[in-house]
Amino acid sequence: MKKSISVALCLLVAASLWGQTYTLKEYEEFALQNSKSLKVSQERINAAENLRKAAFTQFLPSFQAVGTYTWNQKNISLLAEDALLPVGTKMADGSFGFTADQISNKWTVIDGQPVPLDADGVPFNPKTNPEKIQWKQYAYLPKSELTYDVHNIFAAGIGFTQPIYLGGKIRELYNIAKTTEEMARLQTDNRQEELIISVDQAYWTTVSLLNKKKLAESYVELLTKLEKNIQAAIDQGVATRGDLLNVKVKLNEANLALTRATDGVALSKMALFRVCGLDLDGDFGLADEDISQGQAQELDPAYNKAQAIDNRFEIKELENLSKISRSQVNIARSRFLPNIAASVNYLTTNPNTFNGFENKFKGMFTAGVAITIPIFHFGDRIYTLRAAQSEERMVSHRIDEAKELINLQVTQANFKVREANKKLEAAQSNISAAEENLRLAELSYKEGLISVTDLLAAQTAWISANSDKIDAGIDARLCELYLRKAVGISNIKKD
Repeated sequence: MKKSISVALCLLVAASLWGQTYTLKEYEEFALQNSKSLKVSQERINAAENLRKAAFTQFLPSFQAVGTYTWNQKNISLLAEDALLPVGTKMADGSFGFTADQISNKWTVIDGQPVPLDADGVPFNPKTNPEKIQWKQYAYLPKSELTYDVHNIFAAGIGFTQPIYLGGKIRELYNIAKTTEEMARLQTDNRQEELIISVDQAYWTTVSLLNKKKLAESYVELLTKLEKNIQAAIDQGVATRGDLLNVKVKLNEANLALTRATDGVALSKMALFRVCGLDLDGDFGLADEDISQGQAQELDPAYNKAQAIDNRFEIKELENLSKISRSQVNIARSRFLPNIAASVNYLTTNPNTFNGFENKFKGMFTAGVAITIPIFHFGDRIYTLRAAQSEERMVSHRIDEAKELINLQVTQANFKVREANKKLEAAQSNISAAEENLRLAELSYKEGLISVTDLLAAQTAWISANSDKIDAGIDARLCELYLRKAVGISNIKKD
């Protein structure tokens, strides 16, 4: 039931839109709402915005937690076997030694000094041959007591790292992300402008074809009426069969022109509807079908050029590229500078060695500062810096070149506007002359002063003058549109 209601509502909305007449502004709004490329551009803005936010987080400390588990096949033993340590005495100088009652060696006197004898009765120096000492007492060190259970090792830690100084890398990376976001917004604005221009071109082209279709219909009607009058004159014997054939030829040509105009209107509307995201087979009207075109607005060329340098998308985009290249230079330069970062962590392990060797979790805090100073890498950093500087200079040259081309475009656009206005003035003047010429020709034909051929020539001149006026009016509007584009003035109509 709900599905049926939804389908009915969709059909009702479609029926309400069918056959509607929309203004140029409304067609532009349709295009802005339905354009897939603008939706893609908006997603690019969203992506760039999130990348800029991500770049900002690099100024902040990064927190991390880590946990590990390791299984070892064997335990660790500090002794290969049970050990016996001799029991001696700490001497006056702090060294390890012995007294005569702590060893079993026999003694002899050499040069007035007591010297111990080895098992063979040979005197020896106990410092250079300690292995010949025969100790009376030993301390027992069993291997099992110095064997540690490391089959299962657990470790965990949590802490943060705060960059203090990285040569300006983080700042420049953030600037690049911010500039990239601005470029994404500029590209979206430019796509909107290009879309509006496409809509306006399609709209005024359709208006031109609609007016030419009406003109073709008027011409067909005029020739049809003339055909009937000549047929009547033939019946009365005051006209010839040749006159009728001349009119029929013109009528056939006019009908063919009308067919072409009708097809052109249909195709032009489809092109307009496609740009606006409307149904290609829709029946939507144009509010300006009967508008009388005025002259295009001319602007001061010097002002245009100065304004274009500030407003044009190409200049703004290149300026942003210049900012990015400058940041790339600073990043390359930062590779010569030290990097400093601080960290604070808490570490816990099981087993731990903080108080002997225990199979328990125990931990400690650690804090420190690390500094890395680059010294030498065979010129890698200097070459990278020079490459980045070259990129920056390339963008600067491109900006100068773009300014020259924009000045040329603005000058050409002004010339075209001026030329279009002159054509419109001439076309309007020709219309008056053609209408008066047609009126006089019709009167002269009725009086029998001119032939049908002369009347047809006057009608053809009238048709040509009206067609030229339509073309001149539409051309004036489009030239003004192109001038605004060249100067960088927004063509998006705002309330």
